[in-house]
Amino acid sequence: MAGFLLLACLAGCATQPVELATLPVTESPASQSFQAVRSHPSSGAFDLLYITDRAPVTASDGTLSYGAERAIFLSFGSVSITPTHKSPTSKSGLRVSAVSETGRFPATPYGVEATANGLRRPLAAVAAHDQAAASLQAEVARRLAAADRKEVLVFIHGYGNSFDDAALTTGEICRSLQNQFVCVVLTWPAGGSGGLFFGYNIDRESSEFSVADLKKAIRIVAEAQGVERLHLLAHSRGTDVLASVVQQLSIEAYVSRSSMWQRYKLANVVFFAPDIDLDVASSKMFAWVSDPDLAFGSKSRPSTVPPQGPLHLTVYSSPGDKALGASTLLFGSALRLGQLAVDRLPKDRSEAASRWAGSQMGGLVDFIEFSGGGFIGHSYFLSDPAVKADFIALIRDRAKAGDPRRQIVEIKRPFWRVSDVQQAFR
Repeated sequence: MAGFLLLACLAGCATQPVELATLPVTESPASQSFQAVRSHPSSGAFDLLYITDRAPVTASDGTLSYGAERAIFLSFGSVSITPTHKSPTSKSGLRVSAVSETGRFPATPYGVEATANGLRRPLAAVAAHDQAAASLQAEVARRLAAADRKEVLVFIHGYGNSFDDAALTTGEICRSLQNQFVCVVLTWPAGGSGGLFFGYNIDRESSEFSVADLKKAIRIVAEAQGVERLHLLAHSRGTDVLASVVQQLSIEAYVSRSSMWQRYKLANVVFFAPDIDLDVASSKMFAWVSDPDLAFGSKSRPSTVPPQGPLHLTVYSSPGDKALGASTLLFGSALRLGQLAVDRLPKDRSEAASRWAGSQMGGLVDFIEFSGGGFIGHSYFLSDPAVKADFIALIRDRAKAGDPRRQIVEIKRPFWRVSDVQQAFR
């Protein structure tokens, strides 16, 4: 029986498409009325930018998609999302209607060649990379020109998700934000046929394989002309990928005498149900903070921390998340970050956890505890109206924790919980 439950919980790590929740009217914080998420344009269909290092697959009818195998190159293009009018085969009310590849980066590694002056990257590979990067940035700029907000939102999915799963989840998030942002599906090779146990391990290694590619993609997108703000969202296993990306980009920024906000316009990092060990997350996210010997330009400046601007990390967790309970058993974690709660901190980790507190991290972090979520309780960021309304207020309305537009109440900063009043509307 225990083995069966473990398998069921691992299956729950995959994002389950759900009916879009209705959301509170943010223009009137005191109002308890709800409104349906609006689609734009009027037809309800919309288009997302995708970037992936999945291997492409072509159906017998010539239709393009991407599978669970790894590719040694990054591809990017457009994926069209169409309402299904509540088709029985699509619980989310959305479906992928078309995929069109726009460009592709050279195969990695780019390699080096010997010259009289030493090693260098092959000029052909550099030229091909520059051409692909320019094409991707032009696509971002084109979409920004047509968007209501000159901001980019990137979503990274978790374990067991196919290309279509990733696109549909990003589509749900984007539609919840009223399609005001340029939304990017950043998808890695997950969702293979290795079964639950072996499939999880395969996906875990594929997520590690993708870190370098996704870091490159985020850097290129962030530096596209017209980007005013960048928001990075991830779910489950995708949060470990994002934590690694943030670790590397933050070191890049620091060494160049800059910050994530100054260099990449990064405003929000949001972890939903993070499938990552608490200690590992702390080590990755704040590596540059904990290394005063790290060069700031040409030499180290131990007391220097560049301005972080509006950069903020928000972590949504649920102590009852059974999928993460299975991960804890598999990896022997003291605690998965996605199960964090004030009263569940391991005694031998309480000092380390206190470093995440607002006074220690300059108010850069908020932890939001959710007590609901159903049997598995892993995809509540899509299924629960209060959780969804809260992160929409965070991203769309730029409402900080404590603002009445947020659906949370304070436990003790930086710890919050989803409002019981709002949960009553589920």
